[in-house]
Amino acid sequence: MNILISNDHAGVELKNAVNSFLKKKGYVVENLGDNSGESVDYPDIIHPLAKEISNNKNKKGIIMCGTGNGVSMVANKYKGVRAGLCWSKEIAELIRKHNDANILSLPARFLSS
Repeated sequence: MNILISNDHAGVELKNAVNSFLKKKGYVVENLGDNSGESVDYPDIIHPLAKEISNNKNKKGIIMCGTGNGVSMVANKYKGVRAGLCWSKEIAELIRKHNDANILSLPARFLSS
């Protein structure tokens, strides 16, 4: 499975850790996010990922910003996108099972990588 991943400046470190973890599990990861850590406007980083998932219902994504809320709000504006804010494995399982979420939103400043 291919997974799209995107992040703002607050999520670079967490994105790198998630990216590495997913690749070790055999996933193909497409990075659409910031790599520099320099301040960016998170909507600019999230729109391409959300648009891609909106246009292809089989794709899944992971997005990150400081709280996970801003990126989630941007992504959820797209038809067919269901981004859910998660901070634990249990919450992630529940948003997939009960909400059919196709994007996992992570609060980078509140999770350790």
